[in-house]
Amino acid sequence: MPRVPFTDLAAMASDVWPSIERDYLAHLFGGGYIGGTVVTSFEERWAAYCGTQHAVGVASGTDALQLTLAALGIGPPDEVVVPANTFIATAAAVANVGAVPRFADVSDGTLLITPGTLAEAITPRTRAVIVVHLFGQVPDMAGLCAVADDAGILVIEDAAQAHGAEWAGHRAGSFGEVGCFSFYPGKNLGAFGDAGAVVTSRPELADRVRTLANHGRSRGSSHYQHEAIGINSRLDALQAIVLSGKLAHLDAWTSRRIELATRYRELLRGTEVRLTGVASSARHVYHLFAVRVAGREEVRAELARRGIQTGVHYPMPCHRQPALQRFADRPLPVAERAARELLSLPVFPHMTDGQVDFVCEALSDVLRGAPAHGELIDVQ
Repeated sequence: MPRVPFTDLAAMASDVWPSIERDYLAHLFGGGYIGGTVVTSFEERWAAYCGTQHAVGVASGTDALQLTLAALGIGPPDEVVVPANTFIATAAAVANVGAVPRFADVSDGTLLITPGTLAEAITPRTRAVIVVHLFGQVPDMAGLCAVADDAGILVIEDAAQAHGAEWAGHRAGSFGEVGCFSFYPGKNLGAFGDAGAVVTSRPELADRVRTLANHGRSRGSSHYQHEAIGINSRLDALQAIVLSGKLAHLDAWTSRRIELATRYRELLRGTEVRLTGVASSARHVYHLFAVRVAGREEVRAELARRGIQTGVHYPMPCHRQPALQRFADRPLPVAERAARELLSLPVFPHMTDGQVDFVCEALSDVLRGAPAHGELIDVQ
């Protein structure tokens, strides 16, 4: 067991289990697995939390993106602008509906797409942009939406890492046509398995996503009447129970993540670690605490030797992925350079101040080339 794990899902499960045990076991042994009031209740609560009128629970964040693109009628020969430094699902969803991902570079400070990099990527074939709220921070949505409006393109938010994040007081998912969320277990709001949601204030779009996610059945139609070619991508009742229970803890967990990130920033200021910038209008919820270091792989190995788990998000930008290289048409220097330097440090709600101190001391030592200090200290 590492001295400092990258995350602690068991601790979050322990927090929420007492409040959900009764409902969870009742549905588990009662056979109520698909749909029902618990799913509807979570959808309503999640829409309200995001500041939108509707939420549709689906099976994953990847499905949320692909269903959204299909519901908006995006396909061949459309282009969709996507920042290059994102998980492959963002770009793959575009390719899977037959459209072309058009890769954009990002800010060297925040590593988020900017109005300028969006404008550079737009062509006459561009139908939409997927704005990725990477690491837990919403980019300049006012500026991005203005560029999109001028170009006549749709704004889709990939908020898979940004549950409760804000720009100028407005929640992630409430800016564009639609917001797409993942509830993968490691997310700030995570299920006990895969799950996702689409949020929007356009009722017809919510209905279209719901139809496509349920084998093309429209609401109120016969079980065997299919208005469209859809897929099977439904949020199940057990995951909805878990998510409703965890939603009650989300704000407290987010506050703790922000406290931990503030401590990291204070302790790493003045070191060789390059911190990711935070815009003044942003409320960063720190799904990840990503920094940039030289010699990343050697640093990771030494931290692991000292009992500290880390991650890399992401070691290869999307336009360099073998599956997506055919869509790359130009170098994207910021995303390419950052991919060689990014290092995600542990950050999770049950992490202690002592663990943050231990990570910062170890990281500073490693970057200075200092040896480990004998016995590792108790960081509880």
